Amino acid sequence: MSPRGRHSGHGAWTNRVPTTPIVGKVNALTSLALPRVDEDMRRFEPLLAESIIIGDPFLDQVTTHLISAGGKRLRPLLAIASATGGEREASQDDLLGGVALELMHLASLYHDDVMDEATMRRNVESVNSRFGNLVAIVAGDFLMARSAAIAADLGTEIAGLLARTLALLTRGQVSEVRTAFDINRSVADYYEAIGGKTAALMSSACRVGGLTARSDPGTLAALTAFGHELGIVFQLRDDILDITAVDGQLGKPAGQDLAEGIYTFPVLVALKDPGVGDELAALLGRALDEPEREKARSLVAGTEGIARSMDEARRHVELAAQAASTLSSRALRDGFSLLATGLLDGLDEL
Repeated sequence: MSPRGRHSGHGAWTNRVPTTPIVGKVNALTSLALPRVDEDMRRFEPLLAESIIIGDPFLDQVTTHLISAGGKRLRPLLAIASATGGEREASQDDLLGGVALELMHLASLYHDDVMDEATMRRNVESVNSRFGNLVAIVAGDFLMARSAAIAADLGTEIAGLLARTLALLTRGQVSEVRTAFDINRSVADYYEAIGGKTAALMSSACRVGGLTARSDPGTLAALTAFGHELGIVFQLRDDILDITAVDGQLGKPAGQDLAEGIYTFPVLVALKDPGVGDELAALLGRALDEPEREKARSLVAGTEGIARSMDEARRHVELAAQAASTLSSRALRDGFSLLATGLLDGLDEL
């Protein structure tokens, strides 16, 4: 893991090293092969921290807790790459578009961890675990407010887009909560949830980059479609790893979704399996302790759930590549296609 720097607890950052956007073992910057974006991301990192430091020692410590822990920074990377195509230096507006998106993402993590009663996030203690639920909720609200303020400064179109994105995030979360512990959850329910919780923000990230670059309508449509498909691939990948990963690989306990009643695509496939479906259904429908969680993971892994999920992910990789193929920038077309494909690297060996 790259050094992340440290926070003094008093609003000052020391020895910060820009975060490298890594998706599991996939280095997103390397996959994109857009060298100029590397330097843009280095400029982005201090701007992100500065955007929420207000001089209140306690609030600054809480709101920067996950920033200092690192993270993929995939959403701002998408925004900046979409804006510049790696062909020019990112403008201040391009960078601030990325900041607004990352703050919205961080806010959702603060709130998710309260709902999930999570204790770890990005391999560090979660905000709710360290500071308490009330502080985590209020800090998440603060991050969301800062995101909205930055978006407003960037213009009404971006402000409206992020407001709609927040509505989709909320709808996706509600859908997930509504179907928690439901062994009859449908694939349509699953896609409704991930379309809001994951794909919407990635789609908006690409579109925001197009908007700050003043791209034409056709380019905006292609960027938006690519981001949506990439988000679906990203979530399918995460759901596969929730079944197959070892603890620590995801920055959260493996099998956490299973334990918390969030039945993802591979689980839904496994529940239909004629051999183990009934046994799995009898185990699910309630919170699981660690031995039960591991048994459930084993049952799912023994079915076609992982292979079928990989097929779904490959289908959306193809759709992402199709969307990217209409972009005028060859470098961005190739980079986006490689990024989508790279999300699945190594999963064929699971």
